[in-house]
Amino acid sequence: MKYVIFLFMMTFSFSTNAQNVERNGKTYEVKKEKIFLEGKEITETLTIEDKEAIFKQASSISNKMKVKAKEIKAQEKLEREKKKAERAQKKAEKQQKRTEKELKKQQKIQAKYDKADKKLNDAQKKYERLKRKGKLSPNDETKWLEKIEKLNTALNKAKEKL
Repeated sequence: MKYVIFLFMMTFSFSTNAQNVERNGKTYEVKKEKIFLEGKEITETLTIEDKEAIFKQASSISNKMKVKAKEIKAQEKLEREKKKAERAQKKAEKQQKRTEKELKKQQKIQAKYDKADKKLNDAQKKYERLKRKGKLSPNDETKWLEKIEKLNTALNKAKEKL
């Protein structure tokens, strides 16, 4: 909002192209090459020294206004660049979070796969050991084969996700 007001004021001041100059307790208005006092042109009635002093003061005021306008534009540009950098920073942070989340997900899937593989290998070893020792009844053997089949299915699912 303050920028809108500032631009409006700058536009208005440049469109009127007049400078108010204070000299000897009087306020003169300078428009182009003419000097006005209380709305009346007095350019010809002033001395050359007064004219030069008034014109010099008006030009310095005009230069100051131009410098202020440039400073404000530069400040606005810096603010825009700052906002742009902040947005880029936020975007990079979001991307990093997404990447970290994806990495955690992959690690979790890998851990599930490793766990399923370990369970399957342990179950197969135990089944083979019991079978070798002859400690398996036909019912136990069926249960072990079903268990190994379930673990094998779980391993295949984990492999697909991986």
